[in-house]
Amino acid sequence: MDSRSHTHVTAALRLCLHALLTGLLALAAVRAVGGDTPHAGAVVALTLVTAGVYGAGALAGAGARAPSVQQGALTPSVRPGTGAAALWLAGLCALWLALLVLSADALWVAFPLYFLQLHLLPTRWAVPAVVVTAAAAITSFVVHRQEIAPGAFIGPLLGAAVAVATVLGYDALFRESERRRELIVELVATRAELAEAERTAGTLAERERLAREIHDTLAQGLSSIQLLLRAAERTLPDQAPATAHVRAAREAAQANLAEARSFVRALTPPDLEHGSLAAALERLCARTTAPGLTVRFAVSGTPVELPTPYEVALLRTAQSALANTVRHAGAGRAEITLSFMDTSVALDVVDDGRGFDPSGAPVDERGDGGFGLPAMRSRAATLGGTLSVESAPGQGTALAVTLPVAVPAQGGERAA
Repeated sequence: MDSRSHTHVTAALRLCLHALLTGLLALAAVRAVGGDTPHAGAVVALTLVTAGVYGAGALAGAGARAPSVQQGALTPSVRPGTGAAALWLAGLCALWLALLVLSADALWVAFPLYFLQLHLLPTRWAVPAVVVTAAAAITSFVVHRQEIAPGAFIGPLLGAAVAVATVLGYDALFRESERRRELIVELVATRAELAEAERTAGTLAERERLAREIHDTLAQGLSSIQLLLRAAERTLPDQAPATAHVRAAREAAQANLAEARSFVRALTPPDLEHGSLAAALERLCARTTAPGLTVRFAVSGTPVELPTPYEVALLRTAQSALANTVRHAGAGRAEITLSFMDTSVALDVVDDGRGFDPSGAPVDERGDGGFGLPAMRSRAATLGGTLSVESAPGQGTALAVTLPVAVPAQGGERAA
């Protein structure tokens, strides 16, 4: 139910309640005058005063509004749950009790009072107030009619039950409609975020693919050409006519290799654009937050410069592993360790979360929508590395990816 339809419904209910209470007060006054009831003048006066007090409250904003109305739409003088509303309702009930003493016809006013009490008072006070009002109406019937009849009990009690069920049911329906409206808004926002995330992921994946292609083909080829030309330059005599041409070709290959490397750097993930892999992992740990989770980063061994595909693969693996920890593990502590060894580099991600069964749990339970463990294992395998996962329910998770690092030959140049 949107706000406009809700406003129309509550306005109709408010008008109906105004008409009901006014009609019942008029009925009590007319029957007092027409039936030669004792104290007819007092009855008429009390009905007029009661109508006036009710009208003043209605004009102030608290009169017979439908239950669970948005309170911000009410005037600040009299609102549900406030002292002013309780005081106004207490005065209205006191006038009704005085009228009830003088006229048995006033007991029918109890029905609109039920709705007012349920609307203006908190539920813990409204239900007892409705019970007391029903008891007063039953007592008035017995005192004025001098008889005990089933209708004297059934009528007020049934009216009270209907009022409570109506108000609480309407309140529950309104809350449910609000929850559905908020859910729809959240779903729309989430869909937009997912679409943006998919576009970003596609862009990053294409950038990484281009970076790998340039590194594995163009940059490696230029590096090989440069090394061959350097070797050829060393074998030529100093005054050989071809020496100048070989040197120029080597310098051109070197310049193009530097440009290819700059292209690779430009296509790498943003976290690797400024700083080393270790710095990017440290920033990743610093910005990874979850309730009760502490993430730490450490470096083991002597850091060396890694090829761009290695850095991208290790960073993406760490991002995916930490995302799984935040979403699924419920961990209090997580640690990332980057270890540089003689012939390999390793990345370890360990958490103390709830763990899982790597052999039996579906991949989606630990993955991130299709880019979980299979993607990590594929990245590692592409670079000749391995991925291992150790976990058990209730014992945390340890993930390790190891990539081989070629030791550069003495006197040679580092590969692109």
